[in-house]
Amino acid sequence: MERIPILKMGEFLVVTIQVDMHDQLAKSLQDDLTNRITETQARGVLIDISSLDIVDSFIGRILGNIAKMSQVLDAQTVVVGMQPAVAITLVELGLSLTGIRTALNVEKGMALLRESLKATAGGNADGYARM
Repeated sequence: MERIPILKMGEFLVVTIQVDMHDQLAKSLQDDLTNRITETQARGVLIDISSLDIVDSFIGRILGNIAKMSQVLDAQTVVVGMQPAVAITLVELGLSLTGIRTALNVEKGMALLRESLKATAGGNADGYARM
């Protein structure tokens, strides 16, 4: 079965989607990514979707789910490289990607993750220390 690679870079996981996403691949990515967050105790996830020309409502929901699941597992999610047509489609579909921060490119996305890590150093967003 086809899988999307998930790379570990320090405290972050990086996913670069280089193939057309179909529903089963999106579900596999969601499962693989949540497992890797738990295994590596990653604090952030960067998802590069610059190769995607189309994002339908299912893929949009999966991205939102990934962000929510990551947040529950104490990791922030940043999506980078969104094509203008994809952004327009998501808005037209009425999908609000709650919990997902976006950036224009990988460099800016990594900066966002580093900033969020600094902001939560010594405690999480609720003010409780990490165990």
